[in-house]
Amino acid sequence: MAVERRTVLKGAAVAAGTAALGGPFQGLVAGPAGALGAPAFRALRPIADQRDGKVRLHLPEGFSYRSFHDTETPVTLDDGTVLPGRHDGMGAFEGPGGTVTLIRNHEVNNPVAAQFGPLGDHTYDPRAGGGCTHVDVSEEGQVAHSYTALNGTMMNCSGGQMPWGAWVTCEETVNGPDVGPDFTGTSNVPLTKPHGYIFEVPVDGRSNGEPITRAGRFPHEAVSFDPREGRLYLTEDNFAFPSGFYRYTPGTNPMESGSLDNEGTLQMLAVKGRPNAHLEAHQPKGAVYSVEWVDIDDPDPEFPYTPGQAAPTPNDTALQYVGKQGRDRGAAGFSRLEGQVYDNGVVYFTSTQGGGPAETGDELINGYGNGFGQVWAYDPRSEKLRLVYQSPGKETFDLPDNITVSERGTLVVCEDSTGDNYLRGLSRGGQLWDIALNRLTVGGSPTGAPRFGDEFAGSTFSPDGSTLFVNIQASRGMSFAIWGPWERIGV
Repeated sequence: MAVERRTVLKGAAVAAGTAALGGPFQGLVAGPAGALGAPAFRALRPIADQRDGKVRLHLPEGFSYRSFHDTETPVTLDDGTVLPGRHDGMGAFEGPGGTVTLIRNHEVNNPVAAQFGPLGDHTYDPRAGGGCTHVDVSEEGQVAHSYTALNGTMMNCSGGQMPWGAWVTCEETVNGPDVGPDFTGTSNVPLTKPHGYIFEVPVDGRSNGEPITRAGRFPHEAVSFDPREGRLYLTEDNFAFPSGFYRYTPGTNPMESGSLDNEGTLQMLAVKGRPNAHLEAHQPKGAVYSVEWVDIDDPDPEFPYTPGQAAPTPNDTALQYVGKQGRDRGAAGFSRLEGQVYDNGVVYFTSTQGGGPAETGDELINGYGNGFGQVWAYDPRSEKLRLVYQSPGKETFDLPDNITVSERGTLVVCEDSTGDNYLRGLSRGGQLWDIALNRLTVGGSPTGAPRFGDEFAGSTFSPDGSTLFVNIQASRGMSFAIWGPWERIGV
């Protein structure tokens, strides 16, 4: 479907403009970071991995790390699973015997001969290669126990930690036997079920393998949960088209039932008085918008097909089906919404290519959005959306992706750049600084120099806040435990 040409948002479109807000938004400032000239104690330096002495990360003085589940060589879990790569979103929970339990996504695309790990009730589609693994690990990165928690899913990108003790994982795709090939050109005929859903994975066991279909079939990225209102918030990373910000209201509050039900309603964010607002575009400093929510009547589309034959519905049509319903009712368009986290009554989420000139054309092969990234905050109580940060350029902040928050309220953002990738700290006052630099090599450049091109993903703190667990996705995947004087560097 063609994207309509729409008028670029003007500064006058901002609801309440730069008016000061109290409560959870107080102190947040949009605009360029004020302190990239970091003090010496924040300067990054090569640090040896405690696993084998190799340098894979640059960190501030006083920090240490250990890598684990390095799939550059095969890793076998306790249940016999050969660990897949593509480590992505991840949540950290209290584990048995003083360990930390990690539920970790594996963003594997395209049909496979068989799912990774054992077949069982936790298997959704045996021809899909993604899913989640359960890992009990010490705060210094020593693995105690691990197994398959969900398999038979696809493109498990990010997700979110639920306060009742579960991880919700998201499929960033709409592949299935009822739609044509995705951007890879690979046939979907071998798949046995439609994809594009969210799944719940309990911390203390395996998933039931059942998708929450009422929460939508679209390229999901991440979720967060507001326990006060009992709602799940969902981001969409629709690479070549406008993306939406959604909320799912289950039939029963999971804080009472202990799990998400499949009886709820899906809605999409719209800016009051500004139908189809171009929020992918450059925003005025301190931009604040009053929002409303529009209904999605058909969140779980099924497209006609004949088993064993290529489906007539193009993948691009399926990708836009749910979001188009919202935009037909005035929903706002963002650029590639990715990570999100709920903290102190506010939902923070990233827009990976937001902040540039507004889009006006049809499908875009380089992604919908012309900027280098935005961080947004939504206050469910006031129903206000505010721009927290907007990158002034690639050298300052480049393509924010997964996001988490420290015990002190500092946002920790993963970069997904084609160049150097950093973990960045972002304060409530709009200050940006470096926390870590990826130096895991992925091959050589034409000049023979090492190439460092992989994204950070899945950042999450241990329950006591002392260890940051994070992944480098790579083609295979690797996880890290990082610890040190967080308070000293403002994290």
